[in-house]
Amino acid sequence: MKTLRGMDEFVGTGALIRLILRRDRVVLPTWIVLPALLALSIEASFAHLYHTPTLLQAFANEVASNPAEVALLGPVYAPTLAGITAWRWSMLTVVLIALANLFTVTRHTRTEEESGRRELLGSTMVGRYAALTAVLIVTGVADLLSGLLVAGGLIGIGFSFAGSCALGLSVAAIGWTFAALAGVTAQMTESAGVANGIGGALLGLFYLLRVVGDMGAYSGLSWLSPVGWMRFVRPFAAERWWIFALFIGLVIVFCVCAYMLAARRDLGAGLLPPQLGPATASPSLRSPFALAWRLQRGMLFAWVTAFAVMGIAFGYVAKTVADQLSANPQMLNLFAHMGPNVGPGYGFFTLALEIFGEVAAAYAILATLRLRSEEVSGRAEPLLANAVSRSGWAISHLMFAAFGPAFVLTVFGLTAGLTYGMSQGTMGTTLLRVLIATLAYLPAVWVLAGTTMLLFGLLPRVASFLSWVVLMVCLLLDLGGELQQVSQAVLNLSPFPHVPKLLVSQASALPLVALAVIAVAFTLVGLVGFRQRAIG
Repeated sequence: MKTLRGMDEFVGTGALIRLILRRDRVVLPTWIVLPALLALSIEASFAHLYHTPTLLQAFANEVASNPAEVALLGPVYAPTLAGITAWRWSMLTVVLIALANLFTVTRHTRTEEESGRRELLGSTMVGRYAALTAVLIVTGVADLLSGLLVAGGLIGIGFSFAGSCALGLSVAAIGWTFAALAGVTAQMTESAGVANGIGGALLGLFYLLRVVGDMGAYSGLSWLSPVGWMRFVRPFAAERWWIFALFIGLVIVFCVCAYMLAARRDLGAGLLPPQLGPATASPSLRSPFALAWRLQRGMLFAWVTAFAVMGIAFGYVAKTVADQLSANPQMLNLFAHMGPNVGPGYGFFTLALEIFGEVAAAYAILATLRLRSEEVSGRAEPLLANAVSRSGWAISHLMFAAFGPAFVLTVFGLTAGLTYGMSQGTMGTTLLRVLIATLAYLPAVWVLAGTTMLLFGLLPRVASFLSWVVLMVCLLLDLGGELQQVSQAVLNLSPFPHVPKLLVSQASALPLVALAVIAVAFTLVGLVGFRQRAIG
C-alpha cells in the first residue's frame, strides 16, 4: 500500500508531458536542432578558411599561444578540422543548451506554481511529482535528440564515429545536468525569475571555474565544473568515455535533491522562506514601481552577485593573461594592430566584454518579459482596473530593464577594473577605462529590451519566444562575423558590432546614440501597442 501511495505522486505525468509538448511545439524543436546546425556551420567556416592540414596546425598553434582564447574557449586538443570544430563549438553550445534547459524546467515547474495553474491541476488527478517528472523527461529526451542530431550530422560529413558520438553525448550530458539543476533551483524560491537567476549564476560560476582552471595556475578547478567536464571528454582526441560517469552521478544527485525538496515544501512555497511584510503597506509601497521592485529585486540581486563574482575572476585572469602575453612578440604585434598603446590585458577585456554585454541583454529580456508573466498570471488585470495606467505599469518594469543592466554592467566594470587595476598598480586609470568600456554596451542591451517591449505590445502571445530568437540571431551573427561567414551588411543587423571597442580604439558617441534612439523608438511603439490591445 505504501508503494501504491508513492506511485500516486506521479499520476498525471503522461498528460503533463503531452501538455508540455503542445505548449513548446515551436520552442522545443528549435533548440533541439540549433546545436547541430551550429556545428555544421562552424565546420563549413573552418573548412573554407583552413583547408589544409598545415593551416589547421598553424591555427591550433596560434590558439595555444594566445592565453586569452584558451581562457575563453579552452585549449585545442586535436589540430584537425574535427578537433577545431569541436573546440570552437563546445563553449557556445554549453551556454545555449544550459539556458534552454534552465528556462524550460523553471517555466513548467516554478512558473506554473507562481501563476496558480499548478494548484488548479493539483485539484485533479495529478500527483505532487508529476510536473517535475514530466519536464525532466521532456528535456532529457530533447537533449538526447539534440545530441544524436549533432553526432549524425558530423558523421554525415565524414568525421569519425567515436568523436562525433562523444561530442553529441556531451551535449546531452550538459543538458541533463542543467535540467536537473533547474529542478533544484525551482524548489528554492517562490519566484521563477529568482530561480532562473540562481541557475544562471551557477552557470557563470561553473564557466569561471573552467576559465581559471584552463589558465594553468589552478588546473584542478576545472574538475569542479561540469562545463570543464565537457571539455575533458576530448572528442576527436582520444575520447575519455568515463567522464560521462561524472555527469550521470551529478544528475542523479540533483534529481534526488529536487524530489526531496519537492516532498518537503508546500505547493507554491519555496525552500527559501519569503520575507513577510506588514499587513498594511506604507505610503512608499503604494505605487506600480514599488510592486515592480518587489517582483524584480530577487532576480536583480542574483544577477548583480553573479556579475560581481565574474568581474573579480576576469580581473584576476586578465592579469595572468597579460603576464603571459608580454613574453609573446606575435601576440603583442596583434594587439598593436588593434589600436595605439593596447596592452595584453585590455586586449583580453575587449574579447570578453562583448560576451558579457550579450549576457546582460539576457537579463534585460527577462526583466521586460516580467510584464508578460504578470499579464498571463492574471495579476495585471485587477491592478489595471484601479487607478493605474497601462503606461505607468509598463514603465515601472521597463525601468528595471533599463537601469538593471546598467547596474549589472557597472558592478562588473567596477569589480573587474578594480581587480585588474590593483594587480597592475594603476587602479585609478584602469578602473575608469574598464568601467566606461563596459558601459558602452548598455545601448546595445537596451535595443534588445526595446525589441522585447515591441513584441510584448504588438505580438504578446509569441513575445517570449521571439525575444529569445532575436538574441540567438544576434549571437549567431556575431559568431558568423568572427568566422568571416557573414557580410558586414548582415552583421550590422546585430547591435553589438556597432559598440565601439573603447579599450583598443578611439571613442565614438554616434553609434551609441543611434542604438539608444532605436531602443527608445522600439519601446515607444511597444507601449502604444500595449495601450491599444486587449489584456490577456
